Amino acid sequence: MGIPPCSRPASANTTRGREPGHCSHSGQSQRGPSHSGESRIMCGIAGIVGFTGKIDIGSRIKEMTDAVHHRGPDGEGFYRNGRVAFGHRRLAVVDLSPGGHQPMTSADGRHVVTYNGEIYNFVELRRELEALGHRFRSHSDTEVLLAAYAAWGPDCLTRMNGMWSFALHDTDRDLIFAARDRFGEKPFHYVRTDDCFAFGSEIRQLLPLLGTVAANPAVVSEYLLAGVPLQSAETFFSGVLNLAAGHYLIHDLKSDRCTIHRYYDLAGRLSGVGERDGPEAVDEFRRVFEDSIRLRLRSDVRVGTCLSGGLDSSSVSLLAARLNGAGSGAPFSAITAISEDPANSEEAYAEEVVRAGGLNWVRTRPDYEDFRDTLPAVIRQQEEPFTSPSVCMQSFVMRAARENGIVVLLDGQGADEILLGYDRYYCAYGLAVWRQQGAREALRWQRQMVRNNVNMTSLRFAALAVRDLSPALRYLHYLGRSRHLSPRPPMPDWVRQYARACLDLRSLQTLEVENTGLPPLLRFEDKNAMAHSIETRLPFLDHRLVEHSIALASALKMRDGWSKWVVRRSMMDVLPENIAWRRNKIGFAAPDAMWLSRHAGVMERMVEASPLVGRFCDRNRVREGYRRLDRAGQWRLYCLALWEEQFGVS
Repeated sequence: MGIPPCSRPASANTTRGREPGHCSHSGQSQRGPSHSGESRIMCGIAGIVGFTGKIDIGSRIKEMTDAVHHRGPDGEGFYRNGRVAFGHRRLAVVDLSPGGHQPMTSADGRHVVTYNGEIYNFVELRRELEALGHRFRSHSDTEVLLAAYAAWGPDCLTRMNGMWSFALHDTDRDLIFAARDRFGEKPFHYVRTDDCFAFGSEIRQLLPLLGTVAANPAVVSEYLLAGVPLQSAETFFSGVLNLAAGHYLIHDLKSDRCTIHRYYDLAGRLSGVGERDGPEAVDEFRRVFEDSIRLRLRSDVRVGTCLSGGLDSSSVSLLAARLNGAGSGAPFSAITAISEDPANSEEAYAEEVVRAGGLNWVRTRPDYEDFRDTLPAVIRQQEEPFTSPSVCMQSFVMRAARENGIVVLLDGQGADEILLGYDRYYCAYGLAVWRQQGAREALRWQRQMVRNNVNMTSLRFAALAVRDLSPALRYLHYLGRSRHLSPRPPMPDWVRQYARACLDLRSLQTLEVENTGLPPLLRFEDKNAMAHSIETRLPFLDHRLVEHSIALASALKMRDGWSKWVVRRSMMDVLPENIAWRRNKIGFAAPDAMWLSRHAGVMERMVEASPLVGRFCDRNRVREGYRRLDRAGQWRLYCLALWEEQFGVS
């Protein structure tokens, strides 16, 4: 369904250049044809369409492309056709041969693409396209993308299994076709000004086009109130927009109008699909999960995995190690960031997984000084404020990967959303049990939940239920902890949406995947990884696995008080018993209490001096009550102030 178009002012010049396009490339070439016959790269993309002739397109695209050198240190390329220009930075993970250079032009010269991503099923798509008469000059998935668009137009997106963000110049139809993958693993930011339409992998590429770097009041206000950066077309920067996951954009060069269309609707995909239950459903989960990992292991550079010691990362690590072992004599590598606070360190769990899989274990132990010294860089690489110092722990993992020559990392992101892994889902599940099986069974399940999850008590369960099912009470809770905010922010729309979704587990999971849960985590992951020239691949977000998992009977996701039961059951032949049936959940948690207590003075001084904080807060209340705020509230104010400083936000 199309969203109403956004168009530039009618008075702007619409003269179009029509001289032939041309591409230029530079970069090192090492490595011959890969053993798999593939040429795949991750990268940073850039593009600009001039409207008025006031912008030097050639120099601007070079600057935009140079700004994301870290995303692709192995080479660069440019394309220019009249007032359209593309740029590309490449990070090679399979075969750095000239056949994969971008921007890439189709053999007939009709289509040119700058592309960031991986099409994991491109081998199968290539065979299908060859049967239709297409001929290929390289082994690149980029060329398959060009041919797929030529054959199927926008419908090519529904045939692809992978992650992507790209823009394609269709010279026949005189338009730019841009798209983002189903769940938003790869970013696509864009701006529209009086002088141009421009896009890029990162916000920093676009800020010079805006003149003034200003905060988006609605996004900042909601962040300070609720601390939840949602999936949205908006960013923290006024004037910078996101192309939403599962959408594509068409910029018509004849009229310079943009329209945005949705091509992937998770709820629609699940509509009419019955619950999948029984041993066959468990076996199918394992089959698809294993196939997803197999596809994501294809690489001619070292592949490793993020390992926290939790259920998800351990499952990915050990299954990947088993699959990788068939074609490699070297042990599979796992990277763990170890908290210096014993209360949330998972080192012992990770060590057990390492022993079980014979893994090569890379450990990083960041301390307060590491956190203090790295934090400004993490703010710059994230580009927007974030929720807690745990994002820094993830950055330390990516740095350790690069220092140890590991260019591709698998990660367990997405499992909690598709398999009911977070404590906040217990309320919705308990309500479903009560409605379907009665109060007695609901009470029995609640006792099992408390027994099999050390983080849950009956009192905490009740508190979560009140918060999640009552939008008004959740909003009052937010206001109560945020009396320093001025003016008082309105209730976020998602609060009501979340309460309604709790009445139906599928609706809740869909909301979490598309809006309230997963999107910020994917943003953190991409920005942290690419800042260190690392590609991350997420097996749990194979769309086949997402759809199968959400369609599973709820009793296969939560059973006898165990969350993510289907993972525990299906991976019993792989996971150590202590990991498969862990009763606590931590993740790559930072030692927040230790770090922030030592950083308290720095934080308070920066918050007090911040003009931006003063714009959204009553300064007297902040000054008098800052130390009484909880750590999360203090962090949000400090992170906003640090973001303001690093990006010169007005």
